[in-house]
Amino acid sequence: MDSNGFGESQRLVDLVQQLRPSKPLCPPSNTNNHPKAESETSPIAKPSERTRPKRAAVLICLFEDENGHLRVILTKRASTLSTNSGDVSLPGGKTEEGDANDIETALREAKEEIGLDPSLVDVVTVLEPIVTKIGMAVVPVLGILADIRQFNPTPNAAEVESIFDAPLDMFLKDKNRREEEREWMGNKYLLHFFDYEAENGKYVIWALTAGILIAAASLVYQRPPDFQERKPQFWSRICL
Repeated sequence: MDSNGFGESQRLVDLVQQLRPSKPLCPPSNTNNHPKAESETSPIAKPSERTRPKRAAVLICLFEDENGHLRVILTKRASTLSTNSGDVSLPGGKTEEGDANDIETALREAKEEIGLDPSLVDVVTVLEPIVTKIGMAVVPVLGILADIRQFNPTPNAAEVESIFDAPLDMFLKDKNRREEEREWMGNKYLLHFFDYEAENGKYVIWALTAGILIAAASLVYQRPPDFQERKPQFWSRICL
């Protein structure tokens, strides 16, 4: 990891208050509630939906460095993995049967992949799911790590090649960014690539991970990026 924080600052306290919704993140398990009202208050799936396939969650874990800048924890996937090997990603993975909700999925996967104790993370909000081409609904869970010194990165070698962190605001800037136009089912969109050099290597953050971090940075800093996004339309498909 590149940075060392010094405990929870007032800025982090204010950020938690800014992002945390007025209603609970996890919907009640009472299935008699009106489904539309429930879906409008939280993108987390109801228990009945959790049994359906093709759902995953990732953890956007933010912390403050010694200069007061927000940074996000990222991983480089192991080269031996069958899918997306060697790509940069957020800690996370597919929903398992025992997960009560998307928050549990993200925290469980982060513990398994990088050794992050769930008790250290204050989950403050959940972003709208992004649906991949294959129909996988990926739910970004945003949490705050108050004191980075309490995190001892322990990569699971079977899944993670390396762990690093990057400044969150870089995903709103045009610097060190490039783009490629792609087309799928008649819809033209842009894929964004962010080049970043950490202490332990050079990385490229792109595609879905870049899209999630653009959305997270826009939410945290309350402003759009300095470039045109042109997100894929299929990212906004209704996830069942």
